[in-house]
Amino acid sequence: MLYGMKPDRITAMRDLIIEVRNEFPFALPEAEICAGKCVGCPKKLLELADTELTHWETELDAGETPSFGEIARLGKMCKNIRRGLVRNELIH
Repeated sequence: MLYGMKPDRITAMRDLIIEVRNEFPFALPEAEICAGKCVGCPKKLLELADTELTHWETELDAGETPSFGEIARLGKMCKNIRRGLVRNELIH
């Protein structure tokens, strides 16, 4: 990508999905997710994130182009989920 150029909406959504999949502890065993502090349910937060990310991966693979609002909504949801995972000490 050239300096100063913004990615198209498909690339932006794919980049967001990759970033979240790399940061969130989806592969962590349930015993570790539910072993420590529990402020909100981190297991349900991860399930929600995984469901939404999988939905968008499927949509993108089918050729759908997300709107700017859909990208923003997914980003905001993941930001809020991340905050919950930090509170539960699953990520820092």
